[in-house]
Amino acid sequence: MSDTPAVPQHCPTPRELDDLELLSTGALAPITRFNVMVEQRAPASVVETALPDREPLISLTLPTEVWTKAEQAGAVELVDPEGLPLARVTVPGGEVEPLTHAQYGPFRDLYLTPAQAREQYAGRTWVPVTDALTTAQAEQVRALGPVVLVPLVGSGTPDLSPVALIRATRLVAATLPDAAVVAVPLAAHDAPEADHALGVQVLATYAGDDPVVALADDPDGDYAPEAADVVAADRPAPDERGLVLFFTGLSGSGKSTLARALMDKILEQGSRTITSLDGDVVRRNLSAGLTFSKADRETNIRRIGWVAAEISRHGGLAVVSPIAPFDETRQQVRAMVDQAGGAFFLVHVATPLEECERRDRKGLYAKARRGEIPEFTGISSPYEVPTDADVVVDTTGRTIPDALEDVIQALKQSGYLDLTGDPAGEGTDAGGAEPAVEEARQRRLETATQLGRTLESVTLSEVSGGREASPAVEEARQRRLETPASDAPLHVLFVCTANICRSPFMEVTARHLAGPDAQIEFRSAGTHGWTDHPMNPDMVVTLEPRGITGHEEFRSRPLAKDELDWADVVLTAEADHRQFILDDHPALFRKVFTLGQFVESVSGHDDLHGRELLEAVGAQRSAASPDLDVADPYRRGAEASEAAAAHIEQLLRAALAALTGKDPA
Repeated sequence: MSDTPAVPQHCPTPRELDDLELLSTGALAPITRFNVMVEQRAPASVVETALPDREPLISLTLPTEVWTKAEQAGAVELVDPEGLPLARVTVPGGEVEPLTHAQYGPFRDLYLTPAQAREQYAGRTWVPVTDALTTAQAEQVRALGPVVLVPLVGSGTPDLSPVALIRATRLVAATLPDAAVVAVPLAAHDAPEADHALGVQVLATYAGDDPVVALADDPDGDYAPEAADVVAADRPAPDERGLVLFFTGLSGSGKSTLARALMDKILEQGSRTITSLDGDVVRRNLSAGLTFSKADRETNIRRIGWVAAEISRHGGLAVVSPIAPFDETRQQVRAMVDQAGGAFFLVHVATPLEECERRDRKGLYAKARRGEIPEFTGISSPYEVPTDADVVVDTTGRTIPDALEDVIQALKQSGYLDLTGDPAGEGTDAGGAEPAVEEARQRRLETATQLGRTLESVTLSEVSGGREASPAVEEARQRRLETPASDAPLHVLFVCTANICRSPFMEVTARHLAGPDAQIEFRSAGTHGWTDHPMNPDMVVTLEPRGITGHEEFRSRPLAKDELDWADVVLTAEADHRQFILDDHPALFRKVFTLGQFVESVSGHDDLHGRELLEAVGAQRSAASPDLDVADPYRRGAEASEAAAAHIEQLLRAALAALTGKDPA
C-alpha cells in the first residue's frame, strides 16, 4: 500500500476558475502558474498569506485544512462546482497541469484558446467589449473592416451578466459586414490598474500581430437597437429584481415575527410571489442531519443562502430569518445573491440581549447560562453586529405593526418594494371613494331597482353600514344580494401540534355548538400530528361538564395537503401553526387564520356570513399576533387543560356566530 498522501480536491471561487481557464490555455502568458495562498481564520477578519516571488494578481487561496493536505501531497486537484476535475496544481509551486477543460455553459463554443482564435481569425482587428455596444460604438466598429469582438466575461469584469454581454455582442455583430465573436473569461481582481495591464496583455496574446482597438467612451450614448432589449432584461428596475430579505438578530429578538408580518403584507399586496426559508421547513427539507454545532449552523445558513440566491436569480422573493451571528457567513450569502443577479436586503433586529432573555418563554437563555446549551449565541457564542444593515430595528416596547413600519419605509427608499399603498392596489377617485367600492355600490343600486326599490339617493355610508368599506367587503355584500347562497356545507379545519389536545377539542366542541342542522362540517389535524391516537385524557375531562360527547370516535391524524384543499377556512391554535402551513403553502394565506385572529377579523362584519364572510376577512384581516394564541395544555395538568378549553369555547362561540349568523347552542 502506497504511503503517498491522497491529493485533496478543492472547488475554487468563480474568479479563480476564470484564472485557471486562462492559465490552462496560455492566455495569461508569460504568467503560467498560480500564487498559492493559505486562508487563515482570525476572530474578525480573513488574512491571506502569500508565498514570496510570485505574481500576486493570479492567486489561488486554499482553506487551511485543504492547504495542509495539499502540502503533504504536493498538489491540489481543482474541480468545478459539479465536481469535474479540471486541473492539478502543485503546492506550494502553483504550476498548473490541465486535466480537462470546462465543457458546458452558454455559448461554450465561443470560448476559444488564443491558438484557436489566431488560427481562425488571423488578419482581423480585435476589439475588447465589456458592455453592450452603443449606436456610435457600433458605427466605429463598422469602419474597422473585418473584426473580432471580444466580450470579456470573467467574474467582475463586464457591466452586464456574462451571458447577456455575449448575446448583446452577437446581435450587434450580426449587423456588421464581417464580425466574429470570441468570449474570454478575463476576471477582475479588485486592482484596477493591474487588471487593465493584465487585460492589455491577454488581448495581445489573442491578437498576435494583429491590431487591438479600444472602443471610444460613450457613456451617454444610446445602446444599439439590437442590444437594447437584452440590456433592459439584464438590468431590471429595482422593484423588478429578485430579492432576498434577510433578517438577523438574537434568539427572541422578534426577527421571525417581523419576517412573518412582512410576508403577510407582501402577500396581501399581491404583486410578488414569495418563499419563506425558515423554521421547520428548512430543518426538515434542507438541513436534516445537521447538529447545532457552530460549523453545522453556518452550513445551514449557507444552504439557506444558496436556495434564496437561486430564487432571486429567477426574479422571486425569498424571506429568511436565521440568527446568522457571524459576519463572514452573512457576507457569503450576500455574495451568492449578488452573483445570482438578485438584491440582498439586510434587516438587523437589534433587540438587546436583556429584552430577548425577558421574552424567553422556552427558557433557552436560562439553560445556556447554566451550561446546558453550548455555543448559544449571546451567552457562550458571540453575535457580530452587522455594519452593513439596510435597516436596524429594535422591537423593545413596540408593537409589531410599529416596528414593521421601519422595514417597510426602508424597503420603499431602496426602491425594491413599496408596501406603503393600498394592499389591493386600488386608487381613490376625486371624491375619496375607492373605484371598486363605487362599482359595487352601483351594482347594488341596479339590483335593488330590479327588486322594485328606489335607491337613487343611496350614499356610500348607507351601503357600507356607516363606515367606509374595503373593495373586497363591498363585493362580498354585492354577491350576497345577486347570488343565491350555495347549498354546499362550509368546511372548517382546526389545527394544532399533535392533534390530541386543542384541535380535537375544537372539532368536537364546534360540532356540538353548531348543532346537527348546521351546514358546516368540521375536521382537525396536527402539524406534527400523531397517527390514530385518542384525545388527550385531560382534555376529555373538560368536555364532560359542558355536555359534549363524540370524543370516543376521535382519532388523531397528521396534517395533509388534501385536508387543506378540503377546507374553506383553516383555524389554528397558535401563530406558529399558521406559519407552518404557510411556509409550505403560501398561496393559502387568505384562508389560514389562528382562531383568535379569525375572531378579531370578523368583528364589524355582522351582515356577512358563510363564504361571503370568509372572502371579506381573507382580504382584510387582523394580524396573527402570538398574543391571541391558545396556550398548549399538554402535560401541564388539569388546570391548564380547563383554561385552554374555556379559551377555545369562548372563541368558538364568536367564530360560529359569525359564520352561521346564529347564536351557538
